[in-house]
Amino acid sequence: MHTEYDHLRSEYEELRRMGYALAGDLNDLPQRAAVYYHLYEDSGGQNVFPLMAAHGALWAKGYFKKGIWAGRFLVFQYCYHPKLLVKKYASLIKFADAFRDINRRVCAEAYCVYHFSKKYGDTDFAREVIPKNLLDALNHSHNSNKNSSPLDSTERKALFLAFFLWEQETIVSPLVEKALKEFEWSCVKRLAMKPKIEFAYFGKNVGLQFRDFSLKSERVEKGLEAYELAERVGYQAVEQAISDYGIMPDDFLTETNFYFRRIYQAIVSQQTIQSMA
Repeated sequence: MHTEYDHLRSEYEELRRMGYALAGDLNDLPQRAAVYYHLYEDSGGQNVFPLMAAHGALWAKGYFKKGIWAGRFLVFQYCYHPKLLVKKYASLIKFADAFRDINRRVCAEAYCVYHFSKKYGDTDFAREVIPKNLLDALNHSHNSNKNSSPLDSTERKALFLAFFLWEQETIVSPLVEKALKEFEWSCVKRLAMKPKIEFAYFGKNVGLQFRDFSLKSERVEKGLEAYELAERVGYQAVEQAISDYGIMPDDFLTETNFYFRRIYQAIVSQQTIQSMA
């Protein structure tokens, strides 16, 4: 017999499937930024974690490009050892892809938990699949948005922190650790773990320099610094800075919600066609 529990599990898995479809392929960073922005916009601007994540995705596109270019230069130290050259470069590409995959997974799972909590946040099943701190913060945000009573700064930070710690615990930390273990180029690995994060809304000559990105404590520290900078400059400026990367299509910048809906409908149409084939 089909139970309510089975129905909710099916709904949850369907949202996950849609989340991964929307997150796209490894290199679809602008599309992921549009999905992140949708989550921020749908929350009435209260859930600022996905807005920060949109900046992260767009900044990462340029960072990966520079990193691969540097790798192509550094790999020539092995020009007299062709097999080793190929092995080192392949390891670099695999490492970069692992971080793109982390971004993709965070986007997909964030989409799922946001929309599932919006529809079923008061169910026992939601309490089973979404950590309490995150679910409570999301439910509070959904209710306040529904009642047109915006979160105050303390509540907004609590939601950001709950979302940020959730993605670090469940997705980022284990996958970063796995990627580092599999990266077979020690000198480039050390360099890669010292990025300087420069989101567009930070302003000129402002960046968050990592000593060791592999440390969860430092990722949390820098994430909170990025959040505080956003609070300082104001979210209208953070929203507008999305265009500063020069990556997002004009259609997105003109009408963000319509752009997302077009992506969503294209995926639904494609899935419908595939199910009929």
